[in-house]
Amino acid sequence: MSNPVTGPVKVAPSILSADLLNLGNQARQVIDAGADLLHLDIMDGHFVPNLTFGPGLAKELKGLGIPLDVHLMVSNPGWAIEAFAPYAEYLTIHAEATPHLDRMLRLIREKGCKSGVALNPSTSPGFLKYVIENVDLVLVMTVNPGWGGQSFIPGMLQKIEEVSKLVRDSGFPVEVSVDGGISGKNAKAVADRGASILVSGNYIFSSDDMASAIQSLRRRTLVNC
Repeated sequence: MSNPVTGPVKVAPSILSADLLNLGNQARQVIDAGADLLHLDIMDGHFVPNLTFGPGLAKELKGLGIPLDVHLMVSNPGWAIEAFAPYAEYLTIHAEATPHLDRMLRLIREKGCKSGVALNPSTSPGFLKYVIENVDLVLVMTVNPGWGGQSFIPGMLQKIEEVSKLVRDSGFPVEVSVDGGISGKNAKAVADRGASILVSGNYIFSSDDMASAIQSLRRRTLVNC
């Protein structure tokens, strides 16, 4: 293993796993429990087979005073960049979603956000070296995107390490985020391979003690799993 994260990782609870009939209160609960970011999955029913949230929710969540990590699982993301940029700290698009990835990453920064690029489980990291200077975050998907509650794909550990090495060798200050099936059972293995942000949904929102769940990810220890 190379490039382990030596300090606490950032934890980004995924709103997709919240109780949607009680979303505002649950968002406040995870903020009070110590979340570093809120992760908001935007799906268009085309790039992935699901529909989720719009910019109105992003606006309301920004009002809670915590940075938003907005993950655009949409085709031709230019319109979504324009719609969500006023509310996002990070704005992440998929490499396969546009034939003009470099242009879209530059647009995200022009709109005042940190630019992110997401890699599906089958996406090779090799393209990153051609856009890394315009990237602030690489999101490694450890499930196939489109819905919550999936199990972590173990083979992605090697990919996290490969992405972390590529980022380190580039010399650019790029964060490595990991999303999909993250829990206290695998947080240490993921962080040891270089992840600095852990996105977690069901593990946090289904917990009777969200603060303990978040701390178990940040400390990379097994707690009540």
